Amino acid sequence: MGFREETREWLEANCPESMRSPGMVTSGGRRATFANPDTKLWLDRMAEKGWTAPDWPKEYGGGGLDKDEQQILVEEMRRLNARAPLGGHGLTMIGPALLEFGTPEQCAEHLPRILSGEIKWCQGYSEPGAGSDLASLQCKAEEDGDDYVINGSKIWTSGADMADWIFCLVRTDFEASKHEGISFIVFDMTTEGVSIAPIELISGSSEFCQTFFDDVRVPKRHLISRPGNGWTVGKRLLQYERTSIGGVGGAKQKVRTLDEYAKEYAGEADGKISDPGMREDVLGCLMDDRSYSLTMRRSAEEASTSKAPTFLSSLFKYYGTEQNIRRQHLMISALGTQGLGWSGDGFSSGELGMTRGWLRSKANSIEGGSSEVMLNIIAKRILALPD
Repeated sequence: MGFREETREWLEANCPESMRSPGMVTSGGRRATFANPDTKLWLDRMAEKGWTAPDWPKEYGGGGLDKDEQQILVEEMRRLNARAPLGGHGLTMIGPALLEFGTPEQCAEHLPRILSGEIKWCQGYSEPGAGSDLASLQCKAEEDGDDYVINGSKIWTSGADMADWIFCLVRTDFEASKHEGISFIVFDMTTEGVSIAPIELISGSSEFCQTFFDDVRVPKRHLISRPGNGWTVGKRLLQYERTSIGGVGGAKQKVRTLDEYAKEYAGEADGKISDPGMREDVLGCLMDDRSYSLTMRRSAEEASTSKAPTFLSSLFKYYGTEQNIRRQHLMISALGTQGLGWSGDGFSSGELGMTRGWLRSKANSIEGGSSEVMLNIIAKRILALPD
């Protein structure tokens, strides 16, 4: 039996029926809650198989699949419309960075707990005075025996209030240049001196937080790479993040499409969206979605054996996020007055969710590097335009 047949047979036998439809994907963690028992069952089965991160090494709990095998798994999950078993910063950001920069001991300590969903991670990069100019960060880590003592704060820390561990950029050398004085460190969020304040967004959610560090003592063994190399590690991790935000890779579920929403809310005639303007806008968006999907696939197929992302991650991040904002805007336009609800019996839960999703999409052009920063990277690093 070939790999495709084995994969199909295993997924058919092990993917619960309720996981074969769109829905929330758990990011795990010590305080994780599951919508139903099948969500945890699906996570445990896929983790045991190594398929929460199918291309990670088997020695750390991954699936050890090559590129072709991983593509087959993606295709077979899509055939079932199977939901991803696990998401979050652990899989898409710190895990790949540890595989590239971590010691074998650090990988052995953290990667299996990421793959099993035991630990949920958050990112400590931006500061109140260091957003787009990240290299100006002032959060400091001072040596004290076998530890670093960390003082400062981070802002827009996604999911910090539910995270178990944080990966953090800190300044360890105030005499060096602002890039060379930065180090990359990880630590437990239950460490004494860590405090968190959620930030309420316009969408009504509070997924972002400000995180404070007051004399937080962290063992030096949690430093990733060497002191002063944090900027290199941090930039590479941002490439992993941007690749993820841009939607590169992974099994995509079949969901209700933009044209289906437009037909329901804006009207349908002879199988088409009634309003010609709306029909033209939706068609253009769907064509661009398809072109983007094919471009990402071609890029993945042309990639070298190295799993490290390139500056193309900035291109994908820019286009993917701007396209999502455009798609969300069209959905709200199609809903008409039903897209203006905030609460009440006059709106379905799906309509309220789309309104909040539209508001939330505004952050796409900022998180993981603003669209303006991405355009600068594309101009300099991909197009080689002069400064």
